[in-house]
Amino acid sequence: MNIEFAEKIHVDTDPEMLKVLDDLLSRDENITARAVARLHPTISAASSITRSNERSHLLALYQERQREFRRWRGRPGKLSGAAAGALADRDLYISTLESQVALLTASHVALLRAVGELGGFSKWAQFYDSYRDCRDRLAKLGALPEAAIRTLPPRRPKK
Repeated sequence: MNIEFAEKIHVDTDPEMLKVLDDLLSRDENITARAVARLHPTISAASSITRSNERSHLLALYQERQREFRRWRGRPGKLSGAAAGALADRDLYISTLESQVALLTASHVALLRAVGELGGFSKWAQFYDSYRDCRDRLAKLGALPEAAIRTLPPRRPKK
């Protein structure tokens, strides 16, 4: 709370009402007499706020404060060409990452389904054929494990 705003609030103001108003302001919910009455532990009607000069004044202060916050939040700000370009690049990067996360999630679901069939690799490969495009994209991302396949020696018969 800034000093100018705090100076406008009287010392003997209802602390519960201040808590409710601060809560509404921090959550950016519309500050109205009804909203305050709904959340206040002892005030049950909006008219209890609007009929009281002190409460009505306090409500008006917080409503103005909320309008000011929303006005500032809505401003795009002055960005230089480089900053605007960097912001656009970050947005593109974020959307690329979100796409990759969705792809990885889908691939894991597919893998779990195939394993769930308990058919081994042949069932997995059969199921995954319809996801060839996804598999190729996963390979580009380096998300597929790479390992050399070695043949195990035959088992020795038990004696």
